[in-house]
Amino acid sequence: MATAASIRRFLSCIPAAAALAAATVLTTGTPAQAALPTPISAATARTYLAAMPATAETHGDTYDRTLFHIWITISGTCDTREWVVKRDGTNVATDTSCKATSGSWTSPYDNATTTNASSFDVDHLVPLSEAWASGAWSWTDAQRQAFANDVTRPQLLLVSAGSNRSKGDRDPAEWLPQASYRCTYARAWVQVKQYYGLSVDSAEKTALTGILNGC
Repeated sequence: MATAASIRRFLSCIPAAAALAAATVLTTGTPAQAALPTPISAATARTYLAAMPATAETHGDTYDRTLFHIWITISGTCDTREWVVKRDGTNVATDTSCKATSGSWTSPYDNATTTNASSFDVDHLVPLSEAWASGAWSWTDAQRQAFANDVTRPQLLLVSAGSNRSKGDRDPAEWLPQASYRCTYARAWVQVKQYYGLSVDSAEKTALTGILNGC
């Protein structure tokens, strides 16, 4: 169990709002959300996006996935992936190590379904490399860990492996999920970037503006 001193040291390294979420996990062992968080409204997303200056990405050639530590313990024996698998499924049963033994899952990106959670991926909605080039290159290790394992905001979700491979590390100017999910996707993308103080580039901002204006 984390000591009070270790918690204070960890929280000193991450933004205040993220610190509050981290404190919930570290001190109680219970995640702040029991279901996939609902993104901010389209109106709020439009307001946030309008205030974000279009800024060119930088430091892309220095990205290293290992600088974002995944996965961490979220609750009991459940690590981040296991917790998202349990959260995003229907009638999910798990064993004592928190591995899903049964249930059903639907990928919001392409509406694919499965009864085998291991065939789906936990996706970082704002990809780690995208975050890096949008400002995470300057973060501490603790900040990057908090971002990579954030179950409080709509940043992690279970999706089909095919849609995750198709998306890769592309932003909304380069890749979008099925039409019925695009408004939700854009709202979540803006929420995550605004919360973490990440930048948007010109093409990305134009794409998001178009989607949000149609929501």
